[in-house]
Amino acid sequence: MSNTHWASALLDNWGIRADLTRLDGEYDLNFLATASDGTGYILKAMRPDCESWLVDMQIKALDHIRAVSPELPFPAVIRASDHSSVVTLADDQGAQRLVWVLERLPGRCYAQTEPKRPDLIHGVGVALGGAAKALEDFDHKGLDRDFKWDLMNAGWIGDDLNVVIDPKRHAILEQIHTDFTALTSALARLPKQAIHNDANDYNILVTGTLNEPRTISGLIDLGDMCRAPRICDLAIAAAYIVLDHPALEAALAALVAGYHSANPLTPNEIDLVWPLLRTRLAVSVVNSTLMAADNPDDPYVTISQAPAWRFLEAQDINPALITARLRAACGLPVVDGADRVMAWVNNERGNFAPLMGEDLGDAPLGSLSVEHSTWPQNPFHMLLEEAARVGEEFEDNGRIWLGYYHEPRLIYAEPAFRKGPWKASDRRTVHLAVDAFAPAETPMFAPLRGEVFVAEYRAGHLDYGGVIILRHETPDGDPFYTLYGHLNPEFLDQLKPGDVIEKGQQFCRLGDPTQNGGWAPHVHFQLALTTEGIEADWPGVGDPDEMYMWRAICPNPAALLNLADDLVRYHPTDKAGVLQDRRDHFGGNLSLTYNDPVMLVRGWKHHLFDEWGRPYLDAYNNVPHVGHAHPRIQSVAADQLKRMNSNTRYLHPAQTAFADKILSKLPDHFEVCFFVNSGTEANELALRLARAHTGARGMVTPDHGYHGNTTGTIDISAYKFNKPGGTGQADWVELVEVADDYRGSFKRNDPDRATKFAELVDQAIERLQAKGHGLAGFIAETFPSVGGQIIPPPGYLAAVYDKIRAEGGVCIADEVQTGLGRLGHYYFGFEHQGALPDIVVMGKPIGNGHPLGVLVTTKAIAESFDNGIEFFSTFGGSTLSCRIGKEVLDIVDDENLQDNARVMGARLIDGLATLKQTHACIGDVRGMGLFVGVEIVNPDRTEATQICSYVKNRMRDFRILVGSEGPKDNILKIRPPLTIDTQDVDMILWALNQVLSEVT
Repeated sequence: MSNTHWASALLDNWGIRADLTRLDGEYDLNFLATASDGTGYILKAMRPDCESWLVDMQIKALDHIRAVSPELPFPAVIRASDHSSVVTLADDQGAQRLVWVLERLPGRCYAQTEPKRPDLIHGVGVALGGAAKALEDFDHKGLDRDFKWDLMNAGWIGDDLNVVIDPKRHAILEQIHTDFTALTSALARLPKQAIHNDANDYNILVTGTLNEPRTISGLIDLGDMCRAPRICDLAIAAAYIVLDHPALEAALAALVAGYHSANPLTPNEIDLVWPLLRTRLAVSVVNSTLMAADNPDDPYVTISQAPAWRFLEAQDINPALITARLRAACGLPVVDGADRVMAWVNNERGNFAPLMGEDLGDAPLGSLSVEHSTWPQNPFHMLLEEAARVGEEFEDNGRIWLGYYHEPRLIYAEPAFRKGPWKASDRRTVHLAVDAFAPAETPMFAPLRGEVFVAEYRAGHLDYGGVIILRHETPDGDPFYTLYGHLNPEFLDQLKPGDVIEKGQQFCRLGDPTQNGGWAPHVHFQLALTTEGIEADWPGVGDPDEMYMWRAICPNPAALLNLADDLVRYHPTDKAGVLQDRRDHFGGNLSLTYNDPVMLVRGWKHHLFDEWGRPYLDAYNNVPHVGHAHPRIQSVAADQLKRMNSNTRYLHPAQTAFADKILSKLPDHFEVCFFVNSGTEANELALRLARAHTGARGMVTPDHGYHGNTTGTIDISAYKFNKPGGTGQADWVELVEVADDYRGSFKRNDPDRATKFAELVDQAIERLQAKGHGLAGFIAETFPSVGGQIIPPPGYLAAVYDKIRAEGGVCIADEVQTGLGRLGHYYFGFEHQGALPDIVVMGKPIGNGHPLGVLVTTKAIAESFDNGIEFFSTFGGSTLSCRIGKEVLDIVDDENLQDNARVMGARLIDGLATLKQTHACIGDVRGMGLFVGVEIVNPDRTEATQICSYVKNRMRDFRILVGSEGPKDNILKIRPPLTIDTQDVDMILWALNQVLSEVT
């Protein structure tokens, strides 16, 4: 069909002059019409046999929605010049078509939108719920249509199931059909109304790209409207939302909660979502299989089934738990009667028999939280000897002490608590019970009458050991359950399911670590309002992002202990409050990483944990060089603080031992060490040494370098002084271009690029001398980091040093970012360059987080500085600092971390190079060892600052911390602690591939 023909029709009948672009459509002709002023329209020319009522129904529905709820994202109908809403026109083949025009809404279809976060899905639910509410009182005779996409009539698939030959798939569809048949009477009792009936992922429009928020901008295509219960509309949308979603249960909960917030649902309606969702997918695959039989040469018909079958064949989804989740997400009782149970339990508070035979009101509480506890030392593996002593600091001569409900803990350390393959995957951390710690063999008494539901022994590592679950009923007959874990399994000889335990009856005793899963003696006391979906295998810990559900299924059991809820409920530090306090009490130029800042309270090796125990892979922080919370550094620090901590005015062997260790890693001409508190202070001292040795003032340094935050180091840090609001370039500083052979003046295909970059120094020296400052020296990050993780071409630095020395200057290597084995092949970056500096500066990593900096130089330069004025740094070279610094260097050697940096760095860089082949926004991959940069570019190869920012923030969503640098902030910076292992490198590559797929 000719675009020109329909462009003329649009102009003649609507007075709109526009260029037309054909859009997809199964039966009808659809065109995007773009007027000269940019205004967009959708021209719809219906199939020749289209009945007029179908168009009339859609137009009237759109007009109705705009009249009653103009805020909803539906398009307006554009009237023709004669004010009619639809015009009958001949196409260029002479066939008569009904033609109408709609406002074009902004955005792209949901199917093509990434990421599909819960907040976006919640917005879909809000829009769909609002639409159903707006259509409640809309009526049209066309709504009572009889067609295959009316979910009320989905039983038709029963006659066609044999078209699916695969026996397993046939059985799945048969079960879905059986389940649907069972719920038809409940469905029929629900009120009917006009519904959209086809809110699939191509009929939902979304605005927002990269770092912009994603919002719903359109619900389109009312061509499948019918009259049905509103829950059918929600279930149809849900069927598309869940397909191939990596967290489909969370996605479904967000959708239903969004709908409920706009158009409140009943519990009975919510219970129908899951079976109706599956029914819709069954209708889809049966229909497409029938179509395939009629169109055997069209492969798309069956290919389109793949996502539906991936969902329908999934084995790890519990329908009962889905129902509880959806009810909880809407703030409704997880099962009928749950609200009545809690009302009765709360009313009976104080009347229950004491669980441990005594009043617990005065029992102290001990926190095992992420914030307040260091159990276990390794949050990924709890040793049995640790578990047997957990909480020992709270023990008091056998007195009972309590552990909090709703407390995030890291003691649940084993892989079974993870929800994914990576150490930084989502993890269950939040305690769903109250613990009571007491000596082994302490007797337990039933708080109220109950029937034994489960009595068994679970022998797994750090499992429950002996465990009993009792079933109870309120006077009104509503059931609920209590669990008692970590028991002496002796009860197995006396109790069996169905036995009745009377209120106050002793029925078990606490086990010791050989009987209770390996734990310090205590009871895990948990309440559940339903066992549907969890049966006898109750999770004792929940995912912090799913606590809306677990708090509803397993509420605080305090009342059953005759205690106040607030007494035993843990409240983690409020991140929002900390953020506000920071804004109130700190300078505005103290920046935070990420659009949504992360609050971190624990660390281990190359992982960090927030206040809820969520793990993050630290691929950014080079300061914890040998890993966060290294036990050897803990031990050395604690040992020295027990002894004394003083400065270099007193002799101590730790000072010379540290100096000897450092000098053993450097060329022989280095003989003198200065110990200070930071890399900044070391670089400030380097300036003084250079000037004392040369008598000159001028310094040459690469552009966009960073050497510290004091006045002197800011003056040589173009990264700071050239920023808006910066002090500007000092007269005694000359900048040279960074030796970046990807984006700089001389590229990698130039074999002389190192020499050419080095020759730029000649002009800088001349400018200094012309201004009368002379040349004190040259300072550079050996591999420029804030400049973009640059690896200079081999020989560059040696050539620069030759030029500087020829003019009497001092060569300073800032190795804060690159030293101490990070590069894998080299202990220091200057070794790669074949260069010998006069001064080497180290900071940050040499203290592994302890404030420590080191400057090493030659005897001659040190003597030039020794002019009779004492140099003293109060805490530089303290006994504590020296012992920690030496321990860091020893750990690098003892744990072979330099070699690990070489091997892991090679794996990472090779993987990134592979990603570069499939993601056009990767312009360059560069690095050495665990000093790695990924340059993100636009299609025209310019710096893609916004994409880089998006990737950095999205990697945080995947629980990976990376940074960004470079003059245009478009280089991803990857510099993990040297402890990183194969699995975690692979996680970085996997996640980065996912994120980059969202921007291409």
